Amino acid sequence: MSRIGKRPVELPSGVTATVSGQTVEVKGPKGTRSFTATDDVTIAVEENTVSVEPRGKSKRARQQWGMSRTMVQNCVTGVTDGFKKELEINGVGYRAQMQGNVLKLNLGYSHDVDFEVPEGVTVTAPKPTTVIVEGADQQQVGQVAANIREWRAPEPYKGKGIKYVDEYIFRKEGKKK
Repeated sequence: MSRIGKRPVELPSGVTATVSGQTVEVKGPKGTRSFTATDDVTIAVEENTVSVEPRGKSKRARQQWGMSRTMVQNCVTGVTDGFKKELEINGVGYRAQMQGNVLKLNLGYSHDVDFEVPEGVTVTAPKPTTVIVEGADQQQVGQVAANIREWRAPEPYKGKGIKYVDEYIFRKEGKKK
């Protein structure tokens, strides 16, 4: 039994959900998000809640039950609050700044890295060592943050590079004489 799937998804005021077939479309103040569920679950909207039920007792139906409920919840969270990832840049001379729709990164290479920000995501650099990625789609926000981090992942000796704010870098001891 799915403990997550049992609970219905509450719709806050200002958010509406419609179901057509297996697709749930959620509209809110930050935009519109949709999710298409598999045929293993049934999705229903009653008043201000969305409920997900399995269509059978199979293992796959029970797996899809909790996952589908979580995906609907993420759609609701995305159109109300949005998702946010913060990145921190460590290193002498490493910095970031926004120029229009392009994030310019100085990461110790012989050239600046120009990162084109995709549609649906906003990237800001309030300080030269901080980058904030925000958007309504959790997967897209996480992917953009991972793509930015990929340019200079933190190294274990001095911790230089781009890391998530809540990330812990396991440090190694350097060479001994």
